[in-house]
Amino acid sequence: MIRALQGLTAVLTLLVAGCATAPPDDQGNLCSIFEQYPDWYDHARASERAWGTPVAVQMAFVHQESSFRSHARPPRKWLWFIPWGRQTSAKGYAQALDGTWEEYLDERGGLFRSRTDMEDALDFIGWYNRKTHRQLGIAYTDAYGMYLAYHEGRGGYRSGKWKNKPKLKAAARKVARIAKRYRGQLDRCKSRFRCDSWYQFWPFCS
Repeated sequence: MIRALQGLTAVLTLLVAGCATAPPDDQGNLCSIFEQYPDWYDHARASERAWGTPVAVQMAFVHQESSFRSHARPPRKWLWFIPWGRQTSAKGYAQALDGTWEEYLDERGGLFRSRTDMEDALDFIGWYNRKTHRQLGIAYTDAYGMYLAYHEGRGGYRSGKWKNKPKLKAAARKVARIAKRYRGQLDRCKSRFRCDSWYQFWPFCS
């Protein structure tokens, strides 16, 4: 039975891979992103409600980690001219590592969760950041600190080694800038996305 389920999962994964979602046309504007993919707003809102990380921060993470490419992977390592694996096991919208993703699946369950699915990627980001908030005390709105802990791991953040990594700190500052810009954009357009499903109607959607 287990092998049959694993086989079915593999088949479904291949089918999904064949119809990967294209990145948004305008990644600099969160309103445009949600206009192109309105379901992403619903997924981000559901993650915010479940775990606490604001929509704008979640989407800034995805922008930095994968540029909204569902099947993003780290560069390959090379031994002369021979491909020699990947730099890390990171994969998908949130660039979740194999070990961390397995921990997430153990806690959240869900046979068909995938790192290449935006709903699952955003839920993963929210889940990870909840643990960061509880263990390190970093505010959900602190995109800079949250991203450092996300990239380095909570142990790596505690060690302070990131302080000697200027490229990482520059990336975290970029995430914070994008989150701030996204937040301002979303404040002006979020009402358009809160009642876009057939079963939702004002004032009972939020």
